[in-house]
Amino acid sequence: MRKIIIAALAAATILPAGAASAQSAREVRQSAREVRQSERELAEARRYGDRGDVREARREVREDRRELREDWRDYRRDHRNVYTRGAYAGPRGYRYRPVNVGYRFAPEYYGRNYWINDYNTYRLPRPGYGYQRWVRYGNDVVLVDTRSGRAVQVYNRFFY
Repeated sequence: MRKIIIAALAAATILPAGAASAQSAREVRQSAREVRQSERELAEARRYGDRGDVREARREVREDRRELREDWRDYRRDHRNVYTRGAYAGPRGYRYRPVNVGYRFAPEYYGRNYWINDYNTYRLPRPGYGYQRWVRYGNDVVLVDTRSGRAVQVYNRFFY
């Protein structure tokens, strides 16, 4: 009997937390859908509407993007343990400096030691098949084209 009560208490404390995290992930996905829909409506307003329609559509896109950023920040804050990683040990002679899209990395920086293979865990988009990799660079995450070494996408201050 005691084991059943303990199991019930454990389930009662675990289930609300799991439901809250699923809710947060669902909110992020829904916000992303709303941004895409607003962008389609803006394109349609530019094509067929007048200035007022375009202005209203731009305002709608801005609001949806702001909401997406807020949902994403809430998700990261609620799942802080996922985004907290150990110290970064770069290649020999490593010195961090912020990078932008188009920056060319030396091959040592996107070697197998720095790959992020579980990109779904961090809610990163799927890299291009075969030649793109998500790579940790300091506390940043960079999508690198492994053929040329160029940064395709950069998320600064991704890890805590």
